[in-house]
Amino acid sequence: MPKVAPQTFDIDEFLSRPLTARVATNGPTVRPTWFLWEDHAFWILTGPWARLMNRVQVDPMLAVVVDECDLTRGTVRQVIARGQAEVLPFDMPRGRRKLARYLGADETRWDRRFRSYLYDDPAEKRTVWLRLPPASLTAKDLSYTV
Repeated sequence: MPKVAPQTFDIDEFLSRPLTARVATNGPTVRPTWFLWEDHAFWILTGPWARLMNRVQVDPMLAVVVDECDLTRGTVRQVIARGQAEVLPFDMPRGRRKLARYLGADETRWDRRFRSYLYDDPAEKRTVWLRLPPASLTAKDLSYTV
């Protein structure tokens, strides 16, 4: 389990929402990504087509930021995680869960490029998971009254 700073909101509930994370690698390089939060870890789909894969192979240390800012409600929350990523084989059930949370349950409505992750041979595409079990996890609620 990661070292978790005290928080004022439910981290698991927050990270179960289809928010976009920003992933920082050594370089530094920051990129947006969709993610899945399962088993107290971030799961990010990647492969040789992405620079992220190459950077993690050189240095697996990552920082991930997931946040929301809704000015109409005064909601400002963030989760910051740091740790060492590991590369794991792609599995279709997890891939389906990740894509469905962003694209909806009806796979027939998904753009072909997203369906290809599930129906093309992941070994041929060399699709993998980056799993980041945070060594540290910080949640902050900076919300205010509107």
